[in-house]
Parts: sequence; C-alpha cells; structure tokens
Amino acid sequence: MVKTLVNWLALIGLAFFISGCSKQAEVISLSGNTMGTTYHIKVVPNETMPDPHLLQAEIDLALEKVNDQMSTYRPDSELSQFNQMTRPERMQVSADTATVIEEGIELYKKTDGALDITLGPIVNLWGFGPDKRPTQIPSQQEIDTAMDRTGIEAIEVDGNRISKQNPDIYVDLSSIAKGFGVDKVAALLDKYHPTGYLVEIGGEISLRGTKADGSLWRIAIEQPSDSGTAVQQVISPKNMAMATSGDYRNYYEEDGQRFSHLIDPRTGYPINHRLASVTVLHPESMVADGYATAMMVLGTKASLELAKREHLAIMLIEKQDDGFKVFYSEAFKPFVTQ
Repeated sequence: MVKTLVNWLALIGLAFFISGCSKQAEVISLSGNTMGTTYHIKVVPNETMPDPHLLQAEIDLALEKVNDQMSTYRPDSELSQFNQMTRPERMQVSADTATVIEEGIELYKKTDGALDITLGPIVNLWGFGPDKRPTQIPSQQEIDTAMDRTGIEAIEVDGNRISKQNPDIYVDLSSIAKGFGVDKVAALLDKYHPTGYLVEIGGEISLRGTKADGSLWRIAIEQPSDSGTAVQQVISPKNMAMATSGDYRNYYEEDGQRFSHLIDPRTGYPINHRLASVTVLHPESMVADGYATAMMVLGTKASLELAKREHLAIMLIEKQDDGFKVFYSEAFKPFVTQ
C-alpha cells in the first residue's frame, strides 16, 4: 500500500520544536535522506556515544542495507529479485526481509485483510504508484484483472526462504519498511545506552528516555486539513513508537469525485468514509506503521474494535459536518498531555 509519509514533515517540525531543549550542546542532531524520504534524529548522549560523524555513518550504513533488502526501486534488491521470479521456487533472503514479510502476513490476518503487502497492482492502477495517475478511472474489469495479481495467501515464508505460488504476485513493503528502518536505527542507538533519543523517518517515530533537561519527549499530532499545521493533540509517548496515517492530502479529483490514495485491498477501490487521521502507538514502529495504514482502510468503528481486541493505543480523528471528532482507545489515554 502506498503511503505518502512526506506529508507529515510539518507535523515532525512541530514535534522537534516542542521536544527541543535549552541545552543545545547536549543534543546530537542528525538528518539525511533514505527510502525516498528524509530522516531526523535527536540523541541525548552519554560518555559511550561515538563521535556524531561516526554515529551518522553507522546509521546511514544500516539504512542503506534496508534499502538493498526491501526497496522496490532498486532492481537488484532482495525484494525486487523476489518480485521478478516467475517460478514457484524458494529464494534465500536476509533475516530482515523475511521478518518484515512475515509481519506483513501477520498484520493481514489481524486486520481482516485491510493491510495487504501484495496490493501494488491495484495502487498502480489507480495512479498512486510509480506509474502515476491514470488518464481515466479504472473500469471494474480492469480492477478485477489487477485483483487477480494480488493475494497474500500465495506467499510462503520458511525461515529465511520465501516463495510465491502465483508468479504475478508483487510484494511492496512500503507500508511497513520505513517503520522497520526506524526500529533498526533505534536498536543501533540502544546499544550505546543514551539518555534519550527521538528517531523519525518519513513521519514514523520512535522515542526513548528523556530530553537533556530530564523531561519526557512530547509530540504534536496534526489536525487534518489540506493546508496548515494546526495541532490537534500533544502527547508524551514515552518509550514507544508512533505512526500516523491520513488521506486528506494525497488524493486527486475526477468529475467532481475525490479519490484517496488509500486503497481497500478487499474491494480494489479507494476508501470512502469520514476517518481522516489515525495515530498508533506501539513498541515497534514497523507494527505501528502497518496498523495505522490498515485502520485508515477500516474506518472508525472497525478500528476501535480492532484496538480493543489487540490492546492497541490509537487516536482517531473523524471528519464531521462542523469540524472534527477525536476518538481514543483506552490504551491511548495515558499518553495524552493536558
């Protein structure tokens, strides 16, 4: 599923403003490019932390490895080689790639098919993939044909070996790979035991510890709108990861009808409901990333039911005729600041 994470850079700017501290010399700030987007990292170091230049080189190397494993834009990546396979044979991949694909399969089951890592052909058909916008709205026959090229049940993972029974299956991990990248950087920083850090890649975040002044990190959640950066809610996620997904910026209109970039894998059509934004807190950024995308497909009621069943901390912002209405799961409420 395609998810335009760059839309959340304004949110992250607010987050860094809120989480900044007065003792700038005590914070290492790093930024760069990866996975078709940007990353921003703040670390409150201790005496075991390496030189910032060496730390950034280590981070860049780790993120480059993830790209070599899972990028669909690199023809020689492990995932691209798997997508190019035309026979039902097993392919040996890295433990990382196998882990992310397995998580995609698990999230498909937990979300009743709302997250599907084989959705690429449908996304491209509607013009939100590398093939860009179509010249006209797809016909039902075109949608049915593209749907025949999807199906997560055709993928098998056996240890570090993966296979597909349908040669047309195309796996796209963009809905969870950036979150996995955040988790990788967080794990890298954890081995140095810093006082605290904030890691962000394309809008996905992981937090640990405290700021230099000893206070908790705080994150601003943006109010859904086509423009502007109004803050809907400020939260303190503590030692958690956070992912936010929305449909209110990446869309197009045809004959007066608005088409979201978020496609329901179960129907092959863009979502059409009032849920405008989903924020998920979870120990793993990859999992939060996947749930946030799935819940934007599911809508408000089904998302709250899923959160209750899986004990998830979520915040939903639903469009109303006179503004917005906010919904919290019980697990989310302790993170809301007054």
